Amino acid sequence: QVQLVESGGGLVQAGGSLRLSCAASGRTFSSNAMGWFRQAPGKEREFVTAITWSGATTYYADSVKGRFTISRDNAKNMLYLQMNSLKPEDTAVYYCAAATVGAGTRQQGLYNHWGQGTQVTVSS
Repeated sequence: QVQLVESGGGLVQAGGSLRLSCAASGRTFSSNAMGWFRQAPGKEREFVTAITWSGATTYYADSVKGRFTISRDNAKNMLYLQMNSLKPEDTAVYYCAAATVGAGTRQQGLYNHWGQGTQVTVSS
């Protein structure tokens, strides 16, 4: 059974940092692009960042560019999201996902495996 399990969420003050992890099991995703998405209360789920299968190229939403860093360790089947300079508007449930393609993509429809999400709350 394929599973993506996020961890590392929590409550942090504005300006603080968190590191999210996503552990994949059931199969390897070393040939697949992966990404992070988030959903704030009352809002639709939105793209945050994506990384190609090799990790060579990354993509970021404008709202997080320069503050968030995505990375992956294919040997460990792990995906990470380092979040710095957090703002209250970053508060959301964060989901990791694996795409059906190797190239990075912002399109949610191209992601076919999703984690259950981890809550990130940033207080002002």
